[in-house]
Amino acid sequence: MTQSVTHSHARAHAYAHEHSHSHGHSHGHAHSHGPAAPHPAQPAPWSILRMPVTTRLGAALVASAGLWVIVWLAMR
Repeated sequence: MTQSVTHSHARAHAYAHEHSHSHGHSHGHAHSHGPAAPHPAQPAPWSILRMPVTTRLGAALVASAGLWVIVWLAMR
């Protein structure tokens, strides 16, 4: 390799690693999917769809009341 090619490669390599690694992956493990493929689905610890209808309606009413309280306090 010539000096300019080596320097160019080093700059490109350094630039490639300047991005943040805050995306939740450590680069020490092998991925089981391709880089363009999405991550495999993981089981959800809970699902709103598995809640009974009455529980969902109750949760919606509580959330709505909480939001109305915020609106009421903001307009005081």
